Amino acid sequence: MRKIYHLSTCNTCKRIIKELNDGAGFDMQDIKTEKITPAQLEEMHALAGSYENLFTRRSRQWSARNLKEKTLSEQDYRDLILEEYTFLKRPVVIVDEEIFIGNAGKTVAAAKEKAGV
Repeated sequence: MRKIYHLSTCNTCKRIIKELNDGAGFDMQDIKTEKITPAQLEEMHALAGSYENLFTRRSRQWSARNLKEKTLSEQDYRDLILEEYTFLKRPVVIVDEEIFIGNAGKTVAAAKEKAGV
């Protein structure tokens, strides 16, 4: 399986997709227009090891909901990602049975290597 969960309005996602041969050979899912399903999130969770690994604290909703004042459980992370797409750390790139989460340079480099780009 080759899939990229991204946000089409995100310049960082666009740059990374461009680096991944414009997403050729990947199933692309814009998480704003096509919501993540519970089954898709479960699949990402199985590869990532936790919902917290898939969660970003950079979302404007993080501050707006005053979440840094709370202690969140794995179930909370899961529910928040399903409720609000901006809580998913982007992009999420899946190549075969490996997951690459976020935009860190070494993460993108590893995704490119695994994808053979």
